[in-house]
Formats: sequence, structure tokens, C-alpha cells
Amino acid sequence: MLLALSAGACTPRMSWTKHDMDGHRTGVTAPNADNVAEALGAVNDSCYVSPGGEVFPAGSATYAAASELIAVQPEMAALKQVIGYSSEDMLRGGPNCALSNWIVDHLMEDVGRLTGRRVDVGIINSGGIRVDLPAGPVIMDDLVSMLPFKNYLCYVGLKGRDLKALFEYMAADELQPFGGARVVVDGHRIDSLLVGGVEVDPEKVYGVATIDFLLDGGDRISIGRNACELIITDVKVIDSMLPYAMGYAERGDTIKYFTDDRLVVRGGK
Repeated sequence: MLLALSAGACTPRMSWTKHDMDGHRTGVTAPNADNVAEALGAVNDSCYVSPGGEVFPAGSATYAAASELIAVQPEMAALKQVIGYSSEDMLRGGPNCALSNWIVDHLMEDVGRLTGRRVDVGIINSGGIRVDLPAGPVIMDDLVSMLPFKNYLCYVGLKGRDLKALFEYMAADELQPFGGARVVVDGHRIDSLLVGGVEVDPEKVYGVATIDFLLDGGDRISIGRNACELIITDVKVIDSMLPYAMGYAERGDTIKYFTDDRLVVRGGK
């Protein structure tokens, strides 16, 4: 996204307006590693020439901004490499959107692999997913921008009664993305919670994959508070997701995912 600043003539207050970098103004689009000049234009000692052919003289604000942006592109080349292709837009939309399902389901698999523990449920936070994944070429920066925080994958062993209390707490406030369970909610109340297709056993210990941010208060959630077992790995979310995302292209496939019946909403919540 390209952010344009606008300010009222009679007030010092500022407001920001977002504009897609789709070339609709000066032809500028988001560059990848191989098309910097085509996407951003060119600068010389006297002017900046945009991809659309507009000329901005040296000393202008546009010339200064373009010069800085073009100058850093070599350092950003690795982030601009195409790592795969997405067959459709995957937009942030809370629990049971394709994007959050894609992330939480993979993290469940990776936590199980890393810890050797059985993972029954996964829980992440919507706020940790910062941008959408658009259809078309996917560059490394798409993933890095999507998952910018230094959050580490974790395993938490929770008694069923504590797992159910956690879902009830989230439903009463804000239900976060999850995997491995089927939840039916009515308003802000849980009608049913199934794990492995059956009702949660209050005394059974369930393996929960999550991130360290959510262990003790992040987004008002404390998954680790009543843990029977806790393992914090040394693997960040982005370091787990990048090779997974790159694996689609290596298999000759496009990135795609799905929604399912893990969340059923009744009563207009």
C-alpha cells in the first residue's frame, strides 16, 4: 500500500489515506527484485521520471522520496524475490477465514514436529496477521510483512476443563483463529466445543499449539496459565511459515486454502 498524507488548510490535524500501489496515479507499482525501474521509475541528477512519464525536478518532495525508495531497492532484493503464486486472494477475516486457517493449521503440524508431542488444537491471534495475501505472485516480503512479530511456536498441555474455559473466555470477548476444534457459538456463548469430533473431556490433557505472545496476557489471553506442560521452541512463526509457503512452488502448486465447519455462528454474533 502507498500512504498519501492529506491535511486540512485551517487545521494542524493530519489524516492518512491508503491507496493501492496499482499505478493509478503516476504508474508506480510495488516492485519485485527484477522490475525496479519498470515499477518505480528512474532518478538522475536533475529529475525523477515516474513509470507513467511524469517528470519531477530535483529538489521537489517527490524527487526526494523517489530517490530514497529507489536507492534502498538493492538492499531489499532478497525480500522482493518471488517465492510462489497464490491462486486467489486470502484476506484477513478472523477465525475460519482461509488465511488464518492456513497459518494455524500449519503451525499445529510444525509444533507437533518440533516437540514430538501430540497436538490437538491450535490457537493464534488475528492481530498477529498484519496484511492479506493477494492473488498472483507472492514475494518473500508478503510473508515477512504478514507475520512481522518475533513470536515463537509453543506447545501447551491443558486439561480439558481449562481448554473449555479458554474458549468460553474468547467467545465472550473476541474469538481468535483456531484449528483442531469445532465450535458452535450463539451470541457470545459457546453451545458446543468438539475436539477430535467428541466433547472435551474435563480431565484429559490436550496438546495446544500456540505462540509465546499468548501464553500470559497477549491480546488478553493467557493460554499458559494452567499448563500441565509448556515447551517454548526457538522457531519463530515466520521461520515456520516461509519454507511451508515456498514448498507450494517447489511441488508445482499454487498457494490456496479453505474455510470449513470449524466455526458455526448462530444468533448473529
